[in-house]
Amino acid sequence: MPKRSHTLSPDELDAAHDEARHGPAGKSIFERFLDVVERVGNKVPHPVIIFVILIGVVMLLSHLFYMLGASATYQSIDAETGDVEQVTTQAQSLLTGDGLRFMFEGVVQNFMDFNAVGVIIVAMLGVGVAEESGLIKALIHKLVNVAPRAAMTYILVFIGILSSIAADAGYLVLIPLAAAAFLSLGRHPLAGLAASFAGVAAVFTVNILIKPLDGILTGITNDAIHLLNPGLSIDLTANFWFSVASVVLLTLAVAFITERVVEPRLGTYAGGEPAVTRSAMSPEESRGLRFSGYALLAVLAVFALLSLPPGAPLRNEETGALIGDSPFMNGLIVFIMILFLAAGWAYGKGAGTMNSTVDVVNAMEKAIRGLAGLLFLLFVISQFLAFFNYSNMATLAAVNLGDMLENAGLGPLTLLIGFVVVVALLDLIMTGAIPKWAIFAPVFVPLLMRLNVEPEAVLAAYRVADGPFNAISPLNAYFALIVSFAQKYDAKAGVGTVIALMLPYVIVVLVLWIALLAAWHLLGIPWGL
Repeated sequence: MPKRSHTLSPDELDAAHDEARHGPAGKSIFERFLDVVERVGNKVPHPVIIFVILIGVVMLLSHLFYMLGASATYQSIDAETGDVEQVTTQAQSLLTGDGLRFMFEGVVQNFMDFNAVGVIIVAMLGVGVAEESGLIKALIHKLVNVAPRAAMTYILVFIGILSSIAADAGYLVLIPLAAAAFLSLGRHPLAGLAASFAGVAAVFTVNILIKPLDGILTGITNDAIHLLNPGLSIDLTANFWFSVASVVLLTLAVAFITERVVEPRLGTYAGGEPAVTRSAMSPEESRGLRFSGYALLAVLAVFALLSLPPGAPLRNEETGALIGDSPFMNGLIVFIMILFLAAGWAYGKGAGTMNSTVDVVNAMEKAIRGLAGLLFLLFVISQFLAFFNYSNMATLAAVNLGDMLENAGLGPLTLLIGFVVVVALLDLIMTGAIPKWAIFAPVFVPLLMRLNVEPEAVLAAYRVADGPFNAISPLNAYFALIVSFAQKYDAKAGVGTVIALMLPYVIVVLVLWIALLAAWHLLGIPWGL
């Protein structure tokens, strides 16, 4: 008797799909939890709809807090002038006449002021040429040839952490490159994406190099120190040793999580190209890379002349500084764009993949066309952030949480760890490192100094707190971009997919980092140079 055919239900199809991705049943409790996070997260509406709903929620809450007269008075430090100001912030309603006028008049300006939009477009002009010419693929081939396969994850994570020296370039360049590199090795590309995203976002606040953010955070810290001791200051290298140790520890931790937790959960990747084996570069690839190297050296030489000599035009006109507030650092994304544009074009000429300037222009146009959906999402996000900032609810939350922690009567180490936890949670809704520190520094730097905690330790604690949750906060300006990168390899990927991928990193990085901070403090190890 013939067997009856059975049509799978949608739930059975989903289960079969999950089993193909994650392997058969018998998962750990944590793996099942991540699967639930992914399924629930991906069942929520499209991110555009989510942020439209959030705009409605913000409008209602802003009016509620406005009617209740919610306000907070605190000391804040102006990041530009260094002046300490007594500030009173009140909840502002988006449903009053002023609020409605703000929303109506500011739509275009809100989008234009959203820094991520310009950064993404400018960077992709160069990256698009490098990708279309074949330079990215050739670099991956070269990387596979020269790098030990077992060390690939560690190399990509380490580069991701270091990429914070170039501001947002890591999001735009390294993360898609890491996904493609994993795919070329026959590994799951989402594991490469997750590893590099963890390095770029969750460990953003430390580096083995001095980066622009260090100058601003150190300046705010010194202004806070002067509230208690005008004769004491710290310098840019105040957290150097702690940062170096953090980079080493977290590189190992993120790579370990990738290979032992994230990649096994993802399983075998079914789509994509075959793995790249260790093979000789073709003559065209070798010539293209050689031409690309010449272009790279030429661009570096030009920018060295424009930035290194005393009085160079890309230095700060008043102070002569190159690092920190200078034309070079403020326009670093333009330097990145020119670097990729020149290297990509030169590779195309050498490899024969780009024969005219028309090919270069077409590559740029293709890159921008690919951003259409993302730009629409960023338009909606820019309105949400502008409305949320106008309401002052994030500032009120930061001040009240800070006051609560200050008045808790905790010991120095407990207070330091409590400070990390509060700032980390607040990072979900207030992602900017500088505005948060301008609020918290005048409170916690003098407070902990009175408890014999060095200001360097407070700044180190802030670095720990401001990093991990960047990897799962939908308000991270580049979170939507990461979702779009993930969808290139998994059409069903959504917010839930990325959060489930990143949650193990967030948990482990935060716990390990707090433990390192506590040990450093208890052992009295110097924080910096």
